[in-house]
Amino acid sequence: MKTGVRALGVAESFRPDAARSTLAGAVVRADRVADGFVFGSCTVGGTDATETVVALADRLDRADVAYLFFAGIAPAWYNLLALQPLHAAVDRPVLSISFETSSGLESALHEAFSGEALESRLDTYRAQPPRRRLSVNDETVFVRSVGLADEEAGDVVRAFTPEGGRPEPLRVARLAARAADAWRAMDGSDFDTAN
Repeated sequence: MKTGVRALGVAESFRPDAARSTLAGAVVRADRVADGFVFGSCTVGGTDATETVVALADRLDRADVAYLFFAGIAPAWYNLLALQPLHAAVDRPVLSISFETSSGLESALHEAFSGEALESRLDTYRAQPPRRRLSVNDETVFVRSVGLADEEAGDVVRAFTPEGGRPEPLRVARLAARAADAWRAMDGSDFDTAN
């Protein structure tokens, strides 16, 4: 992969007592150069994560971004991302990377929700592509992807992971989200999630 290829990594940070989760997007080149940031927030326990990530990508307005990475699929206490609609909206491949083994979210969703809130989350969760185990730099990550073949998704994750197991766009986005969340906690403000 060419060193100038860019990916938008999106990660979150939230405090258990907060009503909103901070999302940060970081544009990072394959050669580890960060050259853009965008911030927003979604509702803890809500259903607006997908539209918030779309709004972040729209607000960033970077045609040079080739891939969108997201850390996991259930930010902000099961505010599930819908990867296929996200891919359609941002018009580029979407990769969800998680870092721990898991038996899945269904039992946790059943414990946390009921009625329509449960059913809508189960529908979103069951529509996700399967997680695939991927070895990266002697570490294991789990990848869901939409918009590219499994083998290509593995190549993309490895290309953006020069060391360890966390792709650089997600590492930088996580640092930015934590810093922004700390600032929000001190300042008491929120990020505008509108386009």
